[in-house]
Amino acid sequence: MSKLSAFSGNDDFCPGGSIYPNPKESSLFLPLSHYVDVCLPSRKRSRISSPFVFSEERFEQKQTSIEVLPDECLFEIFRRLPGGEERSACACVSKRWLSLLSNICRDEISNFKTTQETEGEDQDVEGYLSRSLEGKKATDIRLAAIAVGTASRGGLGKLSIRGSRGVTNQGLKAISRGCPSLKVLSLWNLSSIGDEGLSEIASGCHQLEKLDLCHCPTITDKSLLAIAKNCPNLTDLTIESCSNIENKGLQAIAQSCPNLKSISIKDCPHVGDQGITGLMCSASYSLAKVKLQSLNISDVSLAVIGCYGKAVTDLFLATLPNVSERGFWVMGNGNGLQKLKSFTVTSCRGVTDLSLEAVGKGCPNLKQFCLRKSAFISDNGLVSFAKAAGSLESLQLEECHRITQFGFFGSLLNCGARLKALSLVNCLGFKDLSFGLSSLSPCLSLQSLSIHNCPGFGDASLAVLGKLCPQLQQLDFSGLPGITDAGFLPLLESCEAGLVKVNLSGCVNLSDKVISSMAGLHGWTLEVLNLNGCGKISDASLVAIAENCMLLCDLDVSKCAITDSGIASLSCAKQLNLQILSLSGCYMISDKSLPSLGKLGQSLLGLNLQRCNGVSSNAVDMLMEQLWRCDILF
Repeated sequence: MSKLSAFSGNDDFCPGGSIYPNPKESSLFLPLSHYVDVCLPSRKRSRISSPFVFSEERFEQKQTSIEVLPDECLFEIFRRLPGGEERSACACVSKRWLSLLSNICRDEISNFKTTQETEGEDQDVEGYLSRSLEGKKATDIRLAAIAVGTASRGGLGKLSIRGSRGVTNQGLKAISRGCPSLKVLSLWNLSSIGDEGLSEIASGCHQLEKLDLCHCPTITDKSLLAIAKNCPNLTDLTIESCSNIENKGLQAIAQSCPNLKSISIKDCPHVGDQGITGLMCSASYSLAKVKLQSLNISDVSLAVIGCYGKAVTDLFLATLPNVSERGFWVMGNGNGLQKLKSFTVTSCRGVTDLSLEAVGKGCPNLKQFCLRKSAFISDNGLVSFAKAAGSLESLQLEECHRITQFGFFGSLLNCGARLKALSLVNCLGFKDLSFGLSSLSPCLSLQSLSIHNCPGFGDASLAVLGKLCPQLQQLDFSGLPGITDAGFLPLLESCEAGLVKVNLSGCVNLSDKVISSMAGLHGWTLEVLNLNGCGKISDASLVAIAENCMLLCDLDVSKCAITDSGIASLSCAKQLNLQILSLSGCYMISDKSLPSLGKLGQSLLGLNLQRCNGVSSNAVDMLMEQLWRCDILF
């Protein structure tokens, strides 16, 4: 204190010398007042500023946040995390962290192999997880979360995205980096997805096997070229309503994907003969399933299919306005469709009697044939096809209005010994005419017969049908008001094998007599019976069913004249094991049936009480409590 008192302006404050390396540097001094100067020695400025908070007692330093680190540093930290759980936990912190983690490729993780060993993961089972996003739930953030979260849990194998505007190329980029095991990708109604996103998928997901693109207008051939270059394992390609897909992309897929087995192209206006012919020629020995619909192709494409479709087993052609009779005729005579087993043709004006016969001759192993909306096929063409297709097992005709009873019964008489199922739907050319067939040769192989909404089919046709098809087990005569008891009873008596499934919905002229006879003759085999809309069916039919149909598991008596007494009869059956019972529209059923339905509920899995106006909501609530395992519609 004495020295301080004795200090003069000429003395040194520090005896050891000046504390300033250069006293002339006035910038080191901060003037606080006219009498005091404070020196701040020079030092290197810190990268991260450390702010101070003033309190009444002392200065306190704030805790610095990791968020101030640049993305490059966080990226290096994240890729060194020990396991998938840690990365998933970090992804939940913020969108920024999630974005960084989703941009880390698997090969950029420094300890990926060690992590796999410690977590006991097996690379052979990668790609078994499946995710489906639709509408507002599909966003880039959700895709990034999926990419990070599934990486340590077996890997994402199947991804489906439908109808979303929140998914962009950035979301697909995250999937490509985090899900290299992706094998199935489906993109529907995504206008914001373009070539950039799908190219990222191609570069990161080399195991891709199935690709489904529907209503993606911004995707072009550039995406298909990238898929062809990077995804050699592609086996299934579906393209629908992609207006910018052209021929070049399809040709590249066929040339670079040797395992391509299935191709489906629909409503792509820029796909023509060049793309289809190139596809068929390059994938001649691998392509098994071909579906072409609403395309601007001509007879040339069908001719190439007929010559080069050596491996094709399933062929679907629909709405090809530029294909004529010549195209189908050349395809049938090309001798290349030797392995074809299933063939479906819809709304193709080129299908005529002549071309159909050529197809039957040129496809010796054809087993299933479906023809829809054909205005040029007549009885003669159908009979000629039945003669030529000796291996045919299933024949379905829909809206072929030139087909009459003569073509129907002629095909039964001339088909091979393998025909098992025959179906006619909405064929308006039938007229219920009485005619006799001499020296009938029964079709012993036919087991399933479906005649749906063909109003001209009636009792006269049933009389002939009973003689031709004695081995029927499945009958579908829905929507045939011309059928009565007189025509149906002889058919029941002629079915020797025993009916298993019977659908008579809409046959308004059938009565209890038919059902009682059916229960007596076929109750030991009957499993499914549909009487929806048969207004003449009453409780007497349920009594016969309860007594004879021990195997019946599905019964539909909707809109029938059923009362509480009929339900009581069903509940008293000793061996009945109903699982599905539909009473929709039975207005004469009341709350009195509640105990009977409770008894039936011991085996019921589904009960339909819709539009049963006599049943109260309170009774249904009590029934739901009692039949807790049964789905009840009310």
